[in-house]
Amino acid sequence: MRAEYREEPCRNALNRVRGMPFAWSLNPYMGCAHRCTFCYVRAFEARADRPWDERYGASIRVKTNVAEVLRRELARASWQREVVAVGAATDPYQPAEGRYRLTRACLEALAEAHNPFGIITRGPMIVRDLDVLVEAARRADVSVTFSIPTLDEDVWRKTEPGTPPPRQRFRALRELVDAGIDAGVALAPILPGISDRPEQLRSVIEAARDAGARHLWAGVLHLRPGTREHFLDELARTWPEQLERYEELYARRAYLPAAETKPVGELVARLRAEAGPPRSRPRPLQPAPEPEQLSLVFS
Repeated sequence: MRAEYREEPCRNALNRVRGMPFAWSLNPYMGCAHRCTFCYVRAFEARADRPWDERYGASIRVKTNVAEVLRRELARASWQREVVAVGAATDPYQPAEGRYRLTRACLEALAEAHNPFGIITRGPMIVRDLDVLVEAARRADVSVTFSIPTLDEDVWRKTEPGTPPPRQRFRALRELVDAGIDAGVALAPILPGISDRPEQLRSVIEAARDAGARHLWAGVLHLRPGTREHFLDELARTWPEQLERYEELYARRAYLPAAETKPVGELVARLRAEAGPPRSRPRPLQPAPEPEQLSLVFS
């Protein structure tokens, strides 16, 4: 599917977020050409009455002035330099970034403001911006997480049709770690009965270890309305033998109970222990301490 790009200015760059482990997000684009079948953003699109089905990713909004707006927002006296999640609702390194370079411009603004941020992406294009990331990490806390749910080529092709190959992401991860960036892996979403076999999980964990990942977390698939319907439609086409099980697992709920997810978490923990520590790697870059404020006492 060839994406259409709509160049439109935005009024706000930073978005207040609730119910997530971060308070602010930044998305230079709206929509994502990666078109992952399980993408949780489809649920938000459905709620906003925007295309969430097979049409999602066909039209990408390009926020042409997002970096300028971001600079104004970061300069406000009320801004407290809170952590900003870059790419919470779109991949900041999807193909459009190669042309528009909006993510790079936003990272430059965050670096200039000494503002901490974290990036989540499936795009190895991020290595293009290694110079900006290194400079930003010397000024504030910076982290990068590569979403790599599987190395199984069949699963990848069927569930992440517009994404770069997972091994390219691991090569990018290694390059970032070697430059001192705090970079790691999100082994998520894990698909019950499809990508949760021990050998499948082990391959990702060992590749993360070999690349020197500084963190790794795992999560089982959740399906909110919008994402659920699209994922099950795709499942009926790609793994029809799994459809009935998924309809039962996710009947009347988006998140699986602990009885289903806890064994997966325990398996991942065991596999991580068996894989051993990551390879030797440089110390991560850290921002210089803030200069002490001198207090003047007049008597």
